[in-house]
Amino acid sequence: MKSITLKAPAKVNYLLDVIRRRPDGYHDLRMVMQRVNLCDEITITLTGAPGISVICGKNGVPDGPGNIAWKAANALLELAGGSQGAEISIAKNIPVAAGLGGGSSDAASVLMGMNELLQLGLPDQRLMEIGVKLGADVPFFIFKTTALAEGIGEALTAMPRMPAAWVLLVNPGVHVSTAWVYNNLKLTNRGELAKLPPFYESVADICSIFANDLESVTIPAFPVIAEIKDTMLRHGAVGAMMSGSGPTVFGLYQDRETAEQARAAITGNSDWFAAVAETL
Repeated sequence: MKSITLKAPAKVNYLLDVIRRRPDGYHDLRMVMQRVNLCDEITITLTGAPGISVICGKNGVPDGPGNIAWKAANALLELAGGSQGAEISIAKNIPVAAGLGGGSSDAASVLMGMNELLQLGLPDQRLMEIGVKLGADVPFFIFKTTALAEGIGEALTAMPRMPAAWVLLVNPGVHVSTAWVYNNLKLTNRGELAKLPPFYESVADICSIFANDLESVTIPAFPVIAEIKDTMLRHGAVGAMMSGSGPTVFGLYQDRETAEQARAAITGNSDWFAAVAETL
């Protein structure tokens, strides 16, 4: 049986501008997206009989056709034709529904892994076209570099090189529905969007672009997000912000030691998810 194991990294949003609501119900966005090395591990094995199985065993992650990784495998098996199937095992390290893109990253890894196993030879651009039909963030993980994402997230432009940073991720475990956040977002008649700097020489330069329109909905409903941000800043973060629609908060740090000290101070005796990672 042919098999491949891939790491599927999480992402954070350095910037998330919601520009307008589209006629199709989606929103036009402007985001700066950054991968971090907190990763799920995906093992894909081709089988001799049709059918797809997904093994994860994590609450909130479906094992069948409701799983975005299942849909990714199905899309490429249909392209390949034949009678093969796939077994997909997902070791989940990225929290579920956390604003970190775990499901989208898993799907992107499955697309890339199945492309290799099935020897389809599809270029990344074609995989990205397939991926955006599964989820708006999927193309970013196939793009594999820090990106300005526009449209619904599928129009990607490589950002200038950014310095590496240590990232503290803290998820307080509250449930935030992405659909609820967007449905409650009050879009104002925006003026000109802030210009992005052409160069980034320090972690402070990265933090200078921090903005997330979705915080205006999520923080009033879940004040703990603001409390975590404030605590990160008091404990050495150069900048701190909610990622995506939340509830995960991330802080950028100059060194690992300061990030680890902040993690200990913030989580204390709580059962919150917290991890220190590096940017990719």
